[in-house]
Amino acid sequence: MAMASSSLYLFVVLIVMVIKMKIVYGDIYKVGDTAGWTTIGNIDYKQWAKTKTFRLGDIIVFEYNPEFHNVMQVTHAQFRSCNASSPIATHTTGNDSITITTRRHHFFLCGVPGHCQAGQKLDINVRQHHSRSHSPAVPPAAVPTVSPNLANFITPTCPIFGSLVLRFSILFYFFS
Repeated sequence: MAMASSSLYLFVVLIVMVIKMKIVYGDIYKVGDTAGWTTIGNIDYKQWAKTKTFRLGDIIVFEYNPEFHNVMQVTHAQFRSCNASSPIATHTTGNDSITITTRRHHFFLCGVPGHCQAGQKLDINVRQHHSRSHSPAVPPAAVPTVSPNLANFITPTCPIFGSLVLRFSILFYFFS
């Protein structure tokens, strides 16, 4: 009976950690949703961003073909003029995750000639005062079932959380 009690306790602790990590780490938004970061399909990134409420801790994911695109973080003046000559940061992997750490506008554009002018630019606005009620672009993870193998909850965008889940899953395995 004591073994079942400690297994239940560890499971409850794990669920509480999942909930707390969701609050601390925010939501994950894939830019352009299923289309991704592209010039194909006339994606309206301004409209895409307008439908979201961004908060500190949110992760913005740019998925694109690195042979044809990139992501450059720029100033407001560079954003307005599509000037990619001296970006704040440049991302070129094709699967770039950027965590929002400040409340302000964050400006991004594709530095490939003509792409910004064609609309491949994005203004992420993290407001000073914001509502906590919004719909994330990626639904929150489902509550895990009791299983000795919880390693599938490890995510590359949250290595600390993944490490904790792995440790607790190992403990859970040995105590169940």
